[in-house]
Amino acid sequence: MSAMLSMIQRDLLMVMRRKSEVFTALFFFVIVTSLFPLGIGAEPNLLRKIAPGVLWVAALLSTMLGLQRMFANDYADGTLEQMTLSPTPLVVLVTGKIFAHWIVSGLPLILLAPVIGIQFDLSTESLLVLMLTLLLGTPVLSLIGSIGAALTVGVRGSGVLLSLLILPLFVPVLIFGAGAVYAYESGMDGAGHLSLLGALLIFSLLGAPWVTSAAIRIATE
Repeated sequence: MSAMLSMIQRDLLMVMRRKSEVFTALFFFVIVTSLFPLGIGAEPNLLRKIAPGVLWVAALLSTMLGLQRMFANDYADGTLEQMTLSPTPLVVLVTGKIFAHWIVSGLPLILLAPVIGIQFDLSTESLLVLMLTLLLGTPVLSLIGSIGAALTVGVRGSGVLLSLLILPLFVPVLIFGAGAVYAYESGMDGAGHLSLLGALLIFSLLGAPWVTSAAIRIATE
């Protein structure tokens, strides 16, 4: 646990030295979600109908902006190779890096979501469900995304390849996350969507760090 916390602290300190990367993802999320109400007009029914999909697509793309850099800098300066040689299990260190990525890219989106949701005239209950879906879904995006980041680290043109590998795997998270908000906004029960999101989170937590660690070992050999 101490090694994992140290890795989280290290990555957060490195991010604080490159604040522009964090603000770029946040501005992207805010700008994309704000353009839709301006573009389609102030029709409340239409805005409420498209809100879950728009917010979740924007959150998904914002999360992807930082995936390419999850392991790239460590690979370039040799830190990644030292991690594989460390007596601390690599999966522990990788889990710390994934959690740090979520703190930087996922947590701010959860906090911003209610403010953005007001532009789409979402009800208070729908805003709470939106925050809950992001709380369950954004860690899954970071966990699954770490696999793609590890598989493409050190590869030329890794950004395009990463998108091709990861975007299809993000589709279930997008469907269940947006579907839960739309169900509650329509007066239906969205508990099934939330349960599936929770199941995806559990499976990702159990499997993604191990797969990512194996991919990193292959990349550093």
